[in-house]
Amino acid sequence: MILKPRNHSLELKTFQSLDARTNLESKEEHYLTNIAKGFQGEIMFDQWIKNLSCDSLVLNDLLLDCHHTLFQIDSLVITPHTIYLFEVKNYEGDFLLEADR
Repeated sequence: MILKPRNHSLELKTFQSLDARTNLESKEEHYLTNIAKGFQGEIMFDQWIKNLSCDSLVLNDLLLDCHHTLFQIDSLVITPHTIYLFEVKNYEGDFLLEADR
C-alpha cells in the first residue's frame, strides 16, 4: 500500500515552466532532461512495486533532516520483517559486469 505518493518536484515543475516560456541554455536544457528522465524512472519503479505480493507500506520522496543535513530517499518499502531503501536511477545503454567491476 502506497502511503505517500510521488509528486513532481518543485525543481522539475519550475524548469518545465521556464522551458515552456523561454529558450533554456544548453546546460539548463540538459539538466531538465535529466531530472525529467529521473522522475520517469521513479514512476516506472512505482508501477513495478505496486504489484508486490507481500504486506508492505511504501513511502516515496522522503525528505529527511539529520544533524542539519537534508537528504532525500526515493522510496522506502516497509515489510513486517525488513525495511528496504531504494535509490532509483534511470540509465540507458548496455552495462557489463566483469568480476568485481
